Amino acid sequence: MNKIIIVSAPSGTGKTTLINRLMQDDGLKLEFSISATTRSPRQGETDGVNYYFLTEEDFKRRIAQNEFIEWQEVYAGRYYGTLNSEIDRIFAKGHNIIFDVDVEGGINLKKIFNDKALSIFIQPPSVEELRRRLETRATDSQEEIDRRVSKAEQEISRAPLFDTVVTNDILDRAEQELKTKVQNFFNR
Repeated sequence: MNKIIIVSAPSGTGKTTLINRLMQDDGLKLEFSISATTRSPRQGETDGVNYYFLTEEDFKRRIAQNEFIEWQEVYAGRYYGTLNSEIDRIFAKGHNIIFDVDVEGGINLKKIFNDKALSIFIQPPSVEELRRRLETRATDSQEEIDRRVSKAEQEISRAPLFDTVVTNDILDRAEQELKTKVQNFFNR
């Protein structure tokens, strides 16, 4: 039976790094579910690899045609979602799915997949450390960083709605904890 791993976290928590490390374990047969978004690609991002980059109009059309298993307007005019076709594509290969989704998307996916899914919340050691990481990343304006930190405080309050929480204070330790939790879930 195909299993689903849902990983959510505030922006800048190290979620993508942890997911990439987890996916290096071939024994887990994890395949990344590529989300759709209306945001612009960042430098080095490729359509169909990092995200499916859609216009807002196309995204809304696909919502109306029930092409998404879940979607959210994360920020005003900025949509993210999971296409049904993406789930079908990965399951047809016999692989397990790993999702990298925002917090509300993670909560929604857990409700949809229930016991087939393990939902994991990655949290920063502190909000102050999260701000420092976002500033060091240097991909966002100060206004965007302030908005992300404010949103992170709200998202952290939603952590109890996930099956488990991993604190990314030391990357290698967080990676091992994440891998152990996924392996235990697969072995159930």
